[in-house]
Amino acid sequence: MGFFFQGYSAATIITLLLLVAALVAVNELTRRSKAAAIAAYCIFPVVLVGLIAAGVVSSPSSKTWFGVVKTYSALLGVIGFMAIRYTKWGKRKFAWYFPVAILAINIVEAIARELEVFERYKTPTVDAGGVMLLGGPWNLLNALTGVFLLLTLTGWMGIRVAQTPSRDMVWPDQLWFWILAYDLWNIAYCYNCISTRSMYAGVALIAASAVAEIAAKRGVWLQHRAQTLALFGMFSLAVDYQALPSFGITATYNPTAWFALSALALIVNIAVFVYEMSQIVKSRRNPLRQEMYQHLGAYQKNLLANNLSAPKTKVETKR
Repeated sequence: MGFFFQGYSAATIITLLLLVAALVAVNELTRRSKAAAIAAYCIFPVVLVGLIAAGVVSSPSSKTWFGVVKTYSALLGVIGFMAIRYTKWGKRKFAWYFPVAILAINIVEAIARELEVFERYKTPTVDAGGVMLLGGPWNLLNALTGVFLLLTLTGWMGIRVAQTPSRDMVWPDQLWFWILAYDLWNIAYCYNCISTRSMYAGVALIAASAVAEIAAKRGVWLQHRAQTLALFGMFSLAVDYQALPSFGITATYNPTAWFALSALALIVNIAVFVYEMSQIVKSRRNPLRQEMYQHLGAYQKNLLANNLSAPKTKVETKR
């Protein structure tokens, strides 16, 4: 038994690794192939609705509004990103506002859910989706962390389409430190609000998008995140994976672990916020109108990886 999770065995660890590998592989296939993307994110979701309605496939998630809405909102994001990548919308301001709006809405939904769990689940309770929940101060900490995430969203006006065959949606200003802050917040959110499934809906999904960003194509993390989230959401609607022994890694339901994870996420997000504020003061850039991190090497590597030109303003490169 671990501090955060329990249920480790050879079978559960192998299953976890296979899940991450499958998400990365399908994400990569649909990133490279427009036809595969249309099949996976446009056609199959319609088929899935019919299969669920007919009772062919079923899971606890498919019986709750939250599971269905979360999955199809992720699919809406993916389809919007496809419109940016493959149509003329990628050359309009839609390409700026849609991605940041989808991301911000996702964060606000999670903040609301944290507050709901804190208020409703005063004692350990199994919800309609089969998830054991317990509200506590960790929910308030992570709700506050979500606010810092919103405040540190920068550079959406620099979103553009990669000049590569895969035509990825690139957000150059969304760098590793913000992604790390998001990852910790999201894992804490899943641990707090989807506790029973948090190893899979949280850690595995975050790992998949991180591997895709590092090993497949950098600078397109939000696209990786949306696609892997949509893929896992459809899987969770169709398969009651919690009932399978090989998916047996669950939270320890240790209040100290809950508090520690949410506190860590908050500390890292405050650090990113302080860094952003220091850059605003130093560079006198407006984060609502200008990209903040053009001077960093990580930003310029994102451009290079996607065959995009550097901004016209000359800036000093730092590592």
